[in-house]
Amino acid sequence: QAQLVESGGGSVQAGGSLKLSCVASGYPWMGWFRQAPGKEREGVAAISLDGGSTVYADAVKGRFTISQDNAKNTVSLQMNSLKLEDTAMYYCAARSRFGMLWPLRASEYNYWGQGTQVTVSS
Repeated sequence: QAQLVESGGGSVQAGGSLKLSCVASGYPWMGWFRQAPGKEREGVAAISLDGGSTVYADAVKGRFTISQDNAKNTVSLQMNSLKLEDTAMYYCAARSRFGMLWPLRASEYNYWGQGTQVTVSS
């Protein structure tokens, strides 16, 4: 059973920044998802093992950046210009199988972290 550990969540004012991190090792694809109360889980960003491919949801393009540090076995999500609507529980996810069709679809991932809360206030 894989163990993914997120960190870096917290509270920030609109326009501020936060950086989330997830400790994981060697998965072909890693993703960040979020779920707000009463809403479905949605894909935010994803990255391939070699960092050659990144995918972003339209809602975060230009504001969020996903990256990985293979030496530290860490995938990070830098979130800038945060908006009220970014408030959610954020989850790190890993896909253990090679090949990917829909990087922002939750069903493509088979391992999940416990989540870290991000709260953006006005």
